[in-house]
Amino acid sequence: MEEPLEVTAHLTNEKVQFTGVSGGKPAITFDYTPPLGDGEGYTPLELLLMSLAVCSGTTNLILLRGMKKTVSGVSVSARGIRRETHPTSFERISLDFIFKSPDATEHDVQRAMHLSEETYCPVWAMLKGAVEIIPTHTIIAPEDTAKPRKGDRR
Repeated sequence: MEEPLEVTAHLTNEKVQFTGVSGGKPAITFDYTPPLGDGEGYTPLELLLMSLAVCSGTTNLILLRGMKKTVSGVSVSARGIRRETHPTSFERISLDFIFKSPDATEHDVQRAMHLSEETYCPVWAMLKGAVEIIPTHTIIAPEDTAKPRKGDRR
Protein backbone atom coordinates (compact mmCIF):
# COMPACT_ATOMS: atom_id res chain seq x y z
CA MET A 1 0.00 0.00 0.00
CA GLU A 2 1.24 3.48 -0.87
CA GLU A 3 2.16 5.95 1.81
CA PRO A 4 -0.40 8.73 2.22
CA LEU A 5 0.41 12.16 0.82
CA GLU A 6 0.97 14.70 3.57
CA VAL A 7 1.16 18.46 3.50
CA THR A 8 1.25 21.11 6.19
CA ALA A 9 -0.01 24.68 6.11
CA HIS A 10 0.98 27.42 8.55
CA LEU A 11 -0.41 30.91 9.02
CA THR A 12 2.35 33.37 8.09
CA ASN A 13 0.85 36.81 8.74
CA GLU A 14 -1.87 38.53 10.74
CA LYS A 15 -4.47 38.18 7.98
CA VAL A 16 -5.13 34.92 6.12
CA GLN A 17 -1.83 34.15 4.38
CA PHE A 18 -0.61 30.57 4.71
CA THR A 19 2.48 28.74 3.53
CA GLY A 20 2.01 25.16 2.41
CA VAL A 21 4.75 22.55 2.17
CA SER A 22 5.11 18.88 1.37
CA GLY A 23 8.30 17.07 2.28
CA GLY A 24 11.41 19.06 1.46
CA LYS A 25 9.87 20.77 -1.58
CA PRO A 26 9.68 24.57 -1.96
CA ALA A 27 6.89 26.27 -0.03
CA ILE A 28 3.83 27.71 -1.76
CA THR A 29 2.19 30.88 -0.51
CA PHE A 30 -1.60 31.00 -0.28
CA ASP A 31 -3.42 34.28 0.14
CA TYR A 32 -6.68 35.99 -0.74
CA THR A 33 -7.33 39.32 -2.40
CA PRO A 34 -7.82 42.43 -0.26
CA PRO A 35 -9.46 43.21 2.04
CA LEU A 36 -9.47 39.64 3.38
CA GLY A 37 -5.83 39.04 2.42
CA ASP A 38 -2.97 40.92 0.81
CA GLY A 39 -3.06 39.17 -2.59
CA GLU A 40 0.51 37.90 -2.16
CA GLY A 41 -0.09 34.27 -3.02
CA TYR A 42 -2.34 31.84 -4.84
CA THR A 43 -5.89 31.18 -3.74
CA PRO A 44 -6.78 27.54 -3.11
CA LEU A 45 -9.06 27.51 -6.16
CA GLU A 46 -6.24 28.83 -8.38
CA LEU A 47 -4.03 25.99 -7.20
CA LEU A 48 -6.83 23.50 -7.80
CA LEU A 49 -7.14 24.74 -11.41
CA MET A 50 -3.36 24.53 -11.82
CA SER A 51 -3.39 20.99 -10.44
CA LEU A 52 -6.05 19.96 -12.94
CA ALA A 53 -4.18 21.63 -15.81
CA VAL A 54 -0.85 20.00 -14.93
CA CYS A 55 -2.33 16.58 -14.15
CA SER A 56 -4.36 16.40 -17.36
CA GLY A 57 -1.55 17.89 -19.44
CA THR A 58 0.94 15.37 -18.06
CA THR A 59 -1.29 12.35 -18.57
CA ASN A 60 -2.17 13.40 -22.12
CA LEU A 61 1.52 13.93 -22.92
CA ILE A 62 2.51 10.52 -21.52
CA LEU A 63 -0.35 8.79 -23.35
CA LEU A 64 0.47 10.43 -26.69
CA ARG A 65 4.15 9.60 -26.33
CA GLY A 66 3.11 6.05 -25.43
CA MET A 67 1.33 5.97 -28.80
CA LYS A 68 4.74 6.81 -30.31
CA LYS A 69 3.67 10.33 -31.22
CA THR A 70 6.17 13.17 -31.22
CA VAL A 71 4.97 15.93 -28.90
CA SER A 72 7.21 18.98 -28.61
CA GLY A 73 4.86 21.15 -26.59
CA VAL A 74 1.74 21.09 -24.47
CA SER A 75 -0.08 24.02 -22.95
CA VAL A 76 -3.24 23.83 -20.91
CA SER A 77 -5.44 26.76 -19.96
CA ALA A 78 -8.01 26.12 -17.25
CA ARG A 79 -10.86 28.54 -16.60
CA GLY A 80 -13.20 28.00 -13.70
CA ILE A 81 -16.65 29.53 -13.35
CA ARG A 82 -17.68 29.80 -9.71
CA ARG A 83 -21.12 29.63 -8.17
CA GLU A 84 -22.49 32.96 -7.01
CA THR A 85 -23.64 31.59 -3.66
CA HIS A 86 -21.57 30.05 -0.89
CA PRO A 87 -19.73 27.82 -1.09
CA THR A 88 -18.39 29.54 -4.21
CA SER A 89 -17.02 26.32 -5.62
CA PHE A 90 -16.61 25.75 -9.34
CA GLU A 91 -19.72 24.83 -11.28
CA ARG A 92 -17.90 24.59 -14.61
CA ILE A 93 -14.28 24.33 -15.75
CA SER A 94 -13.06 24.76 -19.31
CA LEU A 95 -9.80 23.04 -20.23
CA ASP A 96 -8.15 24.20 -23.45
CA PHE A 97 -5.22 22.03 -24.59
CA ILE A 98 -2.73 22.98 -27.29
CA PHE A 99 -0.53 20.11 -28.50
CA LYS A 100 2.47 20.73 -30.77
CA SER A 101 2.96 17.55 -32.75
CA PRO A 102 3.81 16.73 -36.36
CA ASP A 103 2.15 13.32 -36.22
CA ALA A 104 -0.62 13.24 -33.58
CA THR A 105 -4.02 12.90 -35.21
CA GLU A 106 -7.43 14.01 -34.01
CA HIS A 107 -8.17 10.37 -33.15
CA ASP A 108 -4.95 10.07 -31.10
CA VAL A 109 -5.68 13.19 -29.07
CA GLN A 110 -9.32 12.27 -28.46
CA ARG A 111 -8.27 8.81 -27.26
CA ALA A 112 -5.59 10.25 -24.96
CA MET A 113 -8.03 12.80 -23.54
CA HIS A 114 -10.65 10.12 -22.91
CA LEU A 115 -8.11 7.92 -21.09
CA SER A 116 -6.81 10.89 -19.12
CA GLU A 117 -10.33 11.78 -17.98
CA GLU A 118 -11.54 8.25 -17.28
CA THR A 119 -8.46 6.49 -15.94
CA TYR A 120 -5.19 8.33 -15.49
CA CYS A 121 -5.65 11.88 -14.14
CA PRO A 122 -6.62 11.63 -10.46
CA VAL A 123 -7.48 15.33 -10.21
CA TRP A 124 -9.91 15.10 -13.15
CA ALA A 125 -11.41 11.93 -11.69
CA MET A 126 -12.01 13.62 -8.33
CA LEU A 127 -13.61 16.73 -9.85
CA LYS A 128 -15.69 15.37 -12.71
CA GLY A 129 -18.59 14.10 -10.60
CA ALA A 130 -19.04 17.48 -8.91
CA VAL A 131 -18.03 19.96 -11.63
CA GLU A 132 -18.84 20.12 -15.33
CA ILE A 133 -15.48 19.92 -17.12
CA ILE A 134 -15.42 20.93 -20.78
CA PRO A 135 -12.21 20.01 -22.63
CA THR A 136 -11.25 21.40 -26.02
CA HIS A 137 -8.03 20.96 -27.93
CA THR A 138 -5.95 22.22 -30.79
CA ILE A 139 -3.19 20.31 -32.55
CA ILE A 140 -0.47 22.41 -34.10
CA ALA A 141 1.94 20.69 -36.47
CA PRO A 142 5.30 22.54 -36.40
CA GLU A 143 5.49 22.76 -40.20
CA ASP A 144 1.84 23.83 -40.33
CA THR A 145 1.64 26.52 -37.64
CA ALA A 146 -0.64 28.69 -39.77
CA LYS A 147 -3.34 25.97 -39.86
CA PRO A 148 -4.09 24.49 -36.44
CA ARG A 149 -6.46 21.55 -36.34
CA LYS A 150 -9.11 22.24 -33.72
CA GLY A 151 -11.06 19.65 -31.84
CA ASP A 152 -13.89 19.92 -29.37
CA ARG A 153 -15.18 17.23 -27.09
CA ARG A 154 -18.19 17.75 -24.88
